[in-house]
Amino acid sequence: MITCRGLRRTFGAGEDEAVALDGLDFEVQRGETHCLLGPNGAGKTTLVRILSTVLLPTSGSAVVNGFDVVDGADDVRRSLRISLGGDRGFHFGLSVFENVRFWATMYGLGWREATRESHRVLDLVGLADQKQAKADDLSRGMKQRVHLARTLLGDVPLLLLDEPTTGMDPVAARSFRELIGDLQAAGRTILLTTHNMDEAEQLADRITMLNHGRVEATDSPTALRHLFADRTTVVASDVADSVRSTIVAMPNVLAARGEGDHVEFDLDGDPQSVLQALLDAGVVQLRAEPPSLEQVYLQMFGDRGMSV
Repeated sequence: MITCRGLRRTFGAGEDEAVALDGLDFEVQRGETHCLLGPNGAGKTTLVRILSTVLLPTSGSAVVNGFDVVDGADDVRRSLRISLGGDRGFHFGLSVFENVRFWATMYGLGWREATRESHRVLDLVGLADQKQAKADDLSRGMKQRVHLARTLLGDVPLLLLDEPTTGMDPVAARSFRELIGDLQAAGRTILLTTHNMDEAEQLADRITMLNHGRVEATDSPTALRHLFADRTTVVASDVADSVRSTIVAMPNVLAARGEGDHVEFDLDGDPQSVLQALLDAGVVQLRAEPPSLEQVYLQMFGDRGMSV
């Protein structure tokens, strides 16, 4: 469905040149849900915008549904829907329903079909009671739902979703994941960017880790977790502060998170010594498990703190 070869995108020139995509090789198979993970500035949104023909590549190639994004841009656009989120793309003087119906007509739907489709997608994203609200009166999470409704108009094979649950409350985000499950069952191909590790692990058939415009790894969530097979997380309950300090001081303990009734120890190597030390200290509620996707992410990209 998507094939990129040597894809490069730069901004500026000379000393001011910034590389967003650096010779990217990337594929999304037809019918899969593929998630892009990476820190801010990794190139995720740039890639989505090139695939949707919003941006031109500097060099290399990108093919979507059999069409080149440069030479076959019109055919590419007819093959997909995109949600970039944020405040852009709204006519703020119009109602939610009028905005979505406007987009439906831009996608080539006749007036009656556009009206019917607009009601359908707004019901799907939980905005049945907000159809007449003005777009500029919506919260950020509600605006994300309107963007998602726009993405669901018509029956196209590919959906590009750039951080679609940003600003959504947990209930709305859960409903979104259920909706993605229905789209998966219907055979849609979905490319999703997110910073939510649980969302990626729940939804993705495969995940691509991007950094500095390059692919660091691509595989299933389970396989990515096993990239660091020598790492283990020990989860324990009812851990006294003194016991926690003792465990943290052990040579193969990399980090500890949490306190008291829930502590996670990240280990390098065999967890047996840590498990035994916890048992000797009277801690009986404990388990060892492979690294979470979040831990894989942190190990791959490092602790960037608030930097981008």
